[in-house]
Amino acid sequence: ILACACHTFHYMKRLIETIFVHRFSHGTMPLGTMNCAYYWGFSAWLAYYINHPLYTPPSYGELQVNYALAMFAMCELGNFSIHLTLTNLRGEGSRSRRFPMPTKNPFTWLFVFVSCPNYTYEVGAWVSFSIMTQCLPVALYTLLGFIQMTIWAKGKHRAYSREFKDYPNLRMAIIPLIL
Repeated sequence: ILACACHTFHYMKRLIETIFVHRFSHGTMPLGTMNCAYYWGFSAWLAYYINHPLYTPPSYGELQVNYALAMFAMCELGNFSIHLTLTNLRGEGSRSRRFPMPTKNPFTWLFVFVSCPNYTYEVGAWVSFSIMTQCLPVALYTLLGFIQMTIWAKGKHRAYSREFKDYPNLRMAIIPLIL
């Protein structure tokens, strides 16, 4: 039940962000994209295993689930904080571009080390979900998501580095000090 609640919360948050937070200049993420076969297919596959009568609870029981739940909640909050920060980078209708910087919000401090902390937090949420459920299909979904988000983060990192001469050298694409 907890896994279902977390999974549902994640995608409800994503839909709400798509509608109310994100500003898309080229229609890159219309609402219809949220219903693509990738998300629906994996959701059905994950739900099958997590809700199967033979599902085995995590090895360390409630302790494992509770720590993973806390990590999941922190990563979701971090992801939301980054999306708000990115939305506020440019004023409504402004054409000026600047790269994101940390704010007073502690979740944005990850900008010191990575170009795309929204992806870092997203991967963290799915890693914690994998730990919470201890389910191989969830881990596979997490791995595939990580690969795709790494590709996007590296592209954004390269674009920031090319566009801004004063872009911080310490920043990596998605994983602090590593990648």
